[in-house]
Amino acid sequence: MPAEEKEELQHPTKVQVSNSPVYTTGRRLGKGGFGQVFLGTRSQKSRSAKDQKPVEVALKFEHNTSKGCTPNGPPYEWTVYNGIGEVYGVPKVHYKGQQGEFYVVIMDLLGPSLWDIWNKEGQQLTAQYVACVAVEALTILEALHAKGYVHGDVKPENFLLGQPGTPRSNKLYLVDFGLAQKWRDTRMQHVKYDQRPDDFRGTIRYASVHAHLGRTPSRRDDLESLAYTLLFLLNGRLPWQGFQGDNKGYLVAKKKMATSAETLCRYKPDAFKTFTEAVMNLKFEEEPMYAAYIALFEPLLGASAPARPLQVENAVKVGQKRGRSQLEELNAEVLDGTKRKKIRLGFPASQWVTVYNKHAPMKQRYHYNVSNHRLDVHVTKGFDDGLFISSVCACGDLWAIIMDAGTGFTQQTYRVAQRSFLPKDWIMEQWDKGFYITAIAGSTNMSSLVVMSKGTRFTQQSYKVSDSFPFEWIKKKWREAFHVTAMATSGTQWAVVMSRGAGYLDQVVELDFQYPSEGIHKRWDGGYRITAMAATPDQGAFVLSIPRRAMSDETQETLRTSTFPSEHVKEKWAKDLYIAGIAYGRTVT
Repeated sequence: MPAEEKEELQHPTKVQVSNSPVYTTGRRLGKGGFGQVFLGTRSQKSRSAKDQKPVEVALKFEHNTSKGCTPNGPPYEWTVYNGIGEVYGVPKVHYKGQQGEFYVVIMDLLGPSLWDIWNKEGQQLTAQYVACVAVEALTILEALHAKGYVHGDVKPENFLLGQPGTPRSNKLYLVDFGLAQKWRDTRMQHVKYDQRPDDFRGTIRYASVHAHLGRTPSRRDDLESLAYTLLFLLNGRLPWQGFQGDNKGYLVAKKKMATSAETLCRYKPDAFKTFTEAVMNLKFEEEPMYAAYIALFEPLLGASAPARPLQVENAVKVGQKRGRSQLEELNAEVLDGTKRKKIRLGFPASQWVTVYNKHAPMKQRYHYNVSNHRLDVHVTKGFDDGLFISSVCACGDLWAIIMDAGTGFTQQTYRVAQRSFLPKDWIMEQWDKGFYITAIAGSTNMSSLVVMSKGTRFTQQSYKVSDSFPFEWIKKKWREAFHVTAMATSGTQWAVVMSRGAGYLDQVVELDFQYPSEGIHKRWDGGYRITAMAATPDQGAFVLSIPRRAMSDETQETLRTSTFPSEHVKEKWAKDLYIAGIAYGRTVT
């Protein structure tokens, strides 16, 4: 029987763990990512005045086969609770322990979630109510982040009010830490950046774009999810609701990247737009300006504390104490576009991306806007001059080719395959002759240009054509000692070539709906260099590698231009920087 059914049918009717009183299990209150929560009522009230243990509690059951449990151990969430201790706005855990097949947490009983309130109020909350949620949620998240953790699943269902009929009934709490992760290590340093495009954690509707793309969680992700939560409560829906199918996550992420803060917050108080834009632009390691964000929403709270729908007094004190100077800084960034480059403007654009590597002076030649019948002329002339094709690219139905004397190739052949991406039979014939794929490109009409060479270090090759970026396949081939050596796109299709003997120690991927500037710079700092890239009209992928042999000069630069960079190439050559790769596609959202 699946673990979910066991939890549904076989949870204990009486609970006692870690010297706790005996609690009787009552009605189910809710279901989290990995467990279920029930009402617990103390079976026998204590006669001692010193006994302050609650009569009613929340009992969270998680089966020992749950995905949320550590290997042969308790739920991962327990590690988080142990790590954070008592935190403002996090319900108190009274006892933890195991009873039979279940791990049990006995914690404070809370009231309805913001999702429940939203439904009760006609699926739309007032700006005042949502502003109260904003300042209190920001205070809670700041306190949690101060403990070194990010929540990882901020959404209306995970914000609950206090127990009805108590002084805490209109106080906000954050629950469910099953997806929480550390953003700070034991040395109090920020965790290192990484991206694994298949590693999504969270809830699709509210997840940050960085979470969709599989980037290491950091504080910015909780705040972007909070922005979506606030706008959902305020507007009643988000623009990316309604997508279905196996690629739902991709479609939602694409829509998020194409939707500006201005569009999301149209006709709403300015505080929501300023906050949303600010958190969308946060860098991986950047410390959020919590107090400034709180101060943004203060004018919407109302002057009278008793009339406010939520308790926000502690949050307001934080905003007043530190928020003024931070708010001035935040407003300056909003007004001064040169201070911080804004992303997600809602105006997509495609560009040429060229990569330049430092190299001893050599002969290099480029051709662009080349039609099929002119391709042979340029390539034959290059061959006659001792040059070989090093990079190819397509813009529309025209080709761009780079030829130089630094490839190390001894022989080369190529083919334009009309309406074929890629020409399998021809490629296999060339493999049998000892040629390996060294460059590929695809046009918008599904034609492809495949360049194959002798004199490479490759010993074996494989390739895949896919309707989406084939990261799962890439990971599989990495385990088999293959590395990505060429990529191309045709329309929304991807082609990835992987080779054995490529001479790389390690390889990573940066995949984004825009040029991933921050990720590339993080990888450069880690010793990686771009060795392959391609882009569709929606996404760009950059493969970065660490070579087995240290490079004499690791200098690498990228350049993005709206037209082929012919005006810049000679300037680069004068600095001994030569084109090492070229692509055309989505770089701006």
